[in-house]
Amino acid sequence: MQSLIPYILSILFGLGLLVVSSNFFVDTTANIARQYKISPLITGIVIVGFATSAPEILVGIDSAIKDRVHIAVGNALGSNIANIGLILGITALFFPFEVHSVTIKKIYILMFISLLIPLFLIWPESDLALTRYDSIILLSCLVIALFLLIKIAKNVSSDDPVNSQFSSELDNATDRSITKLTATLVISFLLMLLGAECLVKGAVYIAKEFGVSDLIVGLTIVAIGTSLPETAASITSLIKKKADIAIGNIIGSNMFNMLAVLGIPAFIRPTSQIDAEILHRDFSVMLFLSVLLAILLFGSNKVKLSRFNGGILLLCFVAYQFIIYQNAVGS
Repeated sequence: MQSLIPYILSILFGLGLLVVSSNFFVDTTANIARQYKISPLITGIVIVGFATSAPEILVGIDSAIKDRVHIAVGNALGSNIANIGLILGITALFFPFEVHSVTIKKIYILMFISLLIPLFLIWPESDLALTRYDSIILLSCLVIALFLLIKIAKNVSSDDPVNSQFSSELDNATDRSITKLTATLVISFLLMLLGAECLVKGAVYIAKEFGVSDLIVGLTIVAIGTSLPETAASITSLIKKKADIAIGNIIGSNMFNMLAVLGIPAFIRPTSQIDAEILHRDFSVMLFLSVLLAILLFGSNKVKLSRFNGGILLLCFVAYQFIIYQNAVGS
């Protein structure tokens, strides 16, 4: 067995590049939208929401090019599970918060529908395939979702807390020339590509050495790593007492993960014989956590996540990781 150190360093280097460059990418994207006087709410929910999913999208593309689509599939599902169980669990545990915006409920409904679309596309196939035709449907749904998000954002009341929170957040953005912003955007995008390449290369090698499936790698190392930008964004928002932004980022990211992170790689490299565990275990856990989040958030008069609720989400995530570990050891 070759030394694993170079490949572990490749994973760590890739993760570091993804986190740092995606932060610049998101900030620059928001600044460009501000320069063109795009609505703060549209910028926050649509543009920034899509930008925070850029690491997952690029990792998915790189995986598809390497004919490792299962890493992309695991990344999409695993990131959604990590966003709810790990990120919201930890943030609520240390920074309990209340959500005051009715817009969040509308976005949540849109997100939940987007979770079901890939399930309905994969399930009827005899070999559990994700075809290029399926990817076109997913990407078409992404366009529709973006249109609906923009429509929701345009109709938000001016006194909705999420509107004022995004406005004040974007008002803090620094003014830079379009030339500098474009250069920063291109450089940060290229660095994210390099980070995705290093992460996937290291993860694939370690998977081979230990006989772990691409799906497991995507659900664990890759998914948790590419969710780090959302972690930083959520914690930062909660420290600033902007809970609506934090939950909005997670909900938006989960929607983009299902439609773009699954759709784009499947278009590049259609896949057949998707592991049945994806439906029986991973889709089930993702849907369970999404329903649990809705109950915890919207099940009472006050829309909030307490420390107790955060602990429940985190325990669910830990239990899920233990099940994956048991399956990997058993296989």
